[in-house]
Amino acid sequence: MANFVLVAGAWLGASAWDEVVAELRAAGHEAHPLTLSGLAEKRDVPAGQRTHVRDIVEEIERLDPREVVLVGHNYSGIPVGQAAALIGDRLAHLVCVDSNVPVDGESFVSAWPEGRAMVEAAIAANDGRWPPLPAEEYAGQGLTHEQIGRIVAGATPHPGASLTEPTELARPLAELPTTYITCLLEGGEPPEVAELVKGGHWRLVPLDTGHWPMFSRPRELARLLLECAPS
Repeated sequence: MANFVLVAGAWLGASAWDEVVAELRAAGHEAHPLTLSGLAEKRDVPAGQRTHVRDIVEEIERLDPREVVLVGHNYSGIPVGQAAALIGDRLAHLVCVDSNVPVDGESFVSAWPEGRAMVEAAIAANDGRWPPLPAEEYAGQGLTHEQIGRIVAGATPHPGASLTEPTELARPLAELPTTYITCLLEGGEPPEVAELVKGGHWRLVPLDTGHWPMFSRPRELARLLLECAPS
């Protein structure tokens, strides 16, 4: 039995994983979705990127599991990748679901040069938080109107400090057993993933859907996650 710890990305909390969690538990595994500080039901908790790394590490320590499959989507690939490097032999596998990948000394916005000014301006204009996307921004991602409605209804402004603080990696990501799930409608994985795959510990797996597969293809996503569980 594996212990899945699942962390949603920008704007979303643990409920984003509801359908995936049901599939994992039906297959006989433990599944623990985590809401990061400053989001969803924790929206009033001050948070930066360091806070989010602590959230993940402390949740794993609280659960005290072995054979952790640590899953991050979107922004959360950055704190999840850092946490994976800190939990030692508890880590069985890291899974990045169409996520950002942490680069030592870089931040979420520095890894997105064409959008950095836009994100920083939005944070400055919204009391230090990045406002959620409007419904029309989810078009072309393989989502139904109902699924888009669920995402929009569950979204809360994202703490801006978590997007601008630099990453601190305790060990090279290339050393960690990792699966990167790339969602084909989104347009491909970050360029640094190809370099990580060359190291031999990472593998790249395609999923024919858009950037929000926990909503658009939860069953298929769960199947890919189950393949990452230790045998």
